[in-house]
Amino acid sequence: MRPHLGTLPRAARLRVPVASPIRQSVWSVRNYVRTAETLQKSALLSNVGRPELRITASGGVVEQTRWITQQHIRRTKEAEKEWAEFAEEIKAGKRKNFAQHLEDRGLLHDVVGERELLHKVFTEKRAGMYAGVDPTAPSLHVGHMLPFMVLAWGYVWGLPVTWVLGGATSRVGDPTGRLKGREQVHSSVRKANMASMHMQLKKLGASIEQYGKRHGYEKTWAWKRSLVNNNTWWNKVPFIEVLRDLGAHMRLGPMLGRETVKNRLSKGDGMSFSEFSYPLLQAWDWWVLFKKGVQVQVGGTDQYGNILFGMDSVKAISKNTAMEQERDPLEEDIDNPIGLTTPLLTAPNGEKFGKSAGNAIWLDKDMTSTFELYQFFVRTPDDVVERYLKMFTFLPLPEIAKLMEEQNKDPSKRVAQHALAAEFVELIHGKQEADAVALQHRQLFRSRSSTAEPTPLQKNSSPPASHAQSPTSGFTNPQSGNQYAPQTNFTNMPSIQVTLPESLVYGQNFHKILWSAGLVTSKGEGHRIVSNKGAYVGSRPGDSGPMSDDLAFTPILTWPAEKTKDFIVDGNILFLKLGKWKFKTVKIVSDEEFKRLGLSAPGWESDESAPQPATDN
Repeated sequence: MRPHLGTLPRAARLRVPVASPIRQSVWSVRNYVRTAETLQKSALLSNVGRPELRITASGGVVEQTRWITQQHIRRTKEAEKEWAEFAEEIKAGKRKNFAQHLEDRGLLHDVVGERELLHKVFTEKRAGMYAGVDPTAPSLHVGHMLPFMVLAWGYVWGLPVTWVLGGATSRVGDPTGRLKGREQVHSSVRKANMASMHMQLKKLGASIEQYGKRHGYEKTWAWKRSLVNNNTWWNKVPFIEVLRDLGAHMRLGPMLGRETVKNRLSKGDGMSFSEFSYPLLQAWDWWVLFKKGVQVQVGGTDQYGNILFGMDSVKAISKNTAMEQERDPLEEDIDNPIGLTTPLLTAPNGEKFGKSAGNAIWLDKDMTSTFELYQFFVRTPDDVVERYLKMFTFLPLPEIAKLMEEQNKDPSKRVAQHALAAEFVELIHGKQEADAVALQHRQLFRSRSSTAEPTPLQKNSSPPASHAQSPTSGFTNPQSGNQYAPQTNFTNMPSIQVTLPESLVYGQNFHKILWSAGLVTSKGEGHRIVSNKGAYVGSRPGDSGPMSDDLAFTPILTWPAEKTKDFIVDGNILFLKLGKWKFKTVKIVSDEEFKRLGLSAPGWESDESAPQPATDN
């Protein structure tokens, strides 16, 4: 319950004015009115003033004010005191600072700036960090994980971390390391990729928290993580503002002297102005985040040039642009932006892992199964397995040393590789999935002379016998009223991609589409969930055609069937959401194409009384 304003001392109040547009992001630039010096200017406080919007029955937006309580101020002071104590221990040599920790894990390749300054920043303050990824594919892959491991470690160390999904920058494409321009993809493909990757990053954040807990990192109030889409600001900022604040301080000479530009002009097929401007877009992302306390950018070693350009750009804007009222000018080096890079993950032949190289190991179970992911790490060469254990897991260094001692006694058992595979699968897909795939691997490859039986997986508790008589007993979602429905979370979330024929979408009610997409077990369950307003559709009526990339969802109501077409994006994409972790990107194809592909879905066959799961891509 929100405390009544009259019960709060004046010094405890923080008023946050909210802009009126409903889709205004909390990352937009705002001026906070502070009453007394109760809050310090630090990265730890960058996200605390989150506004709320209340939507009236008529669809109007009512501005609300959210008040910071004495409890919040007390926790903030406690967190600051805790970090100050950490700093004293680091200076006394009793504790490592975060930069040293990254060096010990092999995750720090280069510092963009001064290495001594990076150590000082991570000692003196809770510096916010971010790493970005453009949704140029429907899934993340293993190569993305090294910068994300830095964020993962930062999160459990109590540093604010931010994942940036490049909905805007993906429309341009990073030219780094490429001799040819990227092929243009249809907007529906790009938006489907963005939706899928958004859910993956959301799942990854939750998984990191659970994985850290198993390794002894208990969540505290100071742990902060965010997932933002850079479309949030790029869809609003006038380009003239970017040219004024950023472009005026950039010189063509250094930009033309970048290796990527020189290689494209001399060895490649030239470079478009949009690709040439990509570092500017990335620099503006950092500037937007920097104003919220995000001081450190993390990327692969191939991103060194972009990070350096961004660092210089943010410094230039900071010197020449009026800062927000609550921030002081950057007078000390410790307040300046700084970056770091991680090593690149390469194949044994030295080739970079990734989509472009055609050797990506995907984190989506539909693109690379958990067994294939496990097997990939089991095949890790002996000479790099220790390095991978340090980079890709939270295993303590002494435990890794013991594993390597056991590994060296009998390399054929691949003890270290199996530990690496199990830890990484747990990090990405959860402990239950990791245990299941490890069991599957043991069953498949165990010695034929072995008579040992594998340990059975733990089964969920069954509902009471009386529940069988309930009308909701056959439903698989809590939103339908079945309190014994299996819980869906980041460890068992279903496949995101599904293909349906036009006849199962156009002219159909949403409760039938939910059934055909595999989100519910029957049309009856779908109807009950829609009646309870427990399902959501991406976009809003009339948004068909170009859709913004903010992933906004509208509760599904009992609309007439002809209204369904108003929610279809770009003519062939429909986004459906059920609860927090059930999400489907529905690709709509013609009935002829669906039949030619040999696909099936509930409602497609003439006998609809025996529904079968939708076939995922």
